[in-house]
Amino acid sequence: MIHDTSLERTTRGTGDVRLMMSGQLDGVDAGEPARFGLSHAGTALPRLAGVVELMGDIREARAFVEVKRASLVHHGRAHCIEKIAAVLAPVLDRCILISFDADACRLARTAAGLPIGWVLDGDPVQLRPVLELMRPEFVFCDHRRLPEGRAVPSGPWAWVAYEVTDARQALGLHERGVAMVESMTPFRLAGELAATESLHA
Repeated sequence: MIHDTSLERTTRGTGDVRLMMSGQLDGVDAGEPARFGLSHAGTALPRLAGVVELMGDIREARAFVEVKRASLVHHGRAHCIEKIAAVLAPVLDRCILISFDADACRLARTAAGLPIGWVLDGDPVQLRPVLELMRPEFVFCDHRRLPEGRAVPSGPWAWVAYEVTDARQALGLHERGVAMVESMTPFRLAGELAATESLHA
């Protein structure tokens, strides 16, 4: 599992992930030296199977598994969804496939029976007709794309806002109908939210 198509930004390796064999990737140091220096040196790239194993030990955990467009284009949608569903099989009932790629989301639902989350890359209001057709279980959106000061478009889905950095922002989004937030600073955000709750207790 890796965010980018190339290794350079988050590992000590180089190359295009899509063109490398599994064994090659096992030897890559993914300690994110630019962010963390040597404190995580020697960290291997995680595998989806490792997440499945972890979820087996934590029964209340669920996973949002994002499939990147670059992988879908390079390997093919059907191939990607088939392989991912096979790995997730032991915990499939607790997994949601998410992607910017609407066709991959549809395929995950029809071919693998997975609940889906569509990650929007446009205006949520303008994309409402597509949402009505897809009816995903979750809609992911950069919070900066959501209509300012207004409730998010309602439907049979839960909204997830990402790039959220502080408790005030998270609480404001919740008031507008956002069910969950995604953050690059989860521990800080959790601490701020806990402090806010204790003030109101």
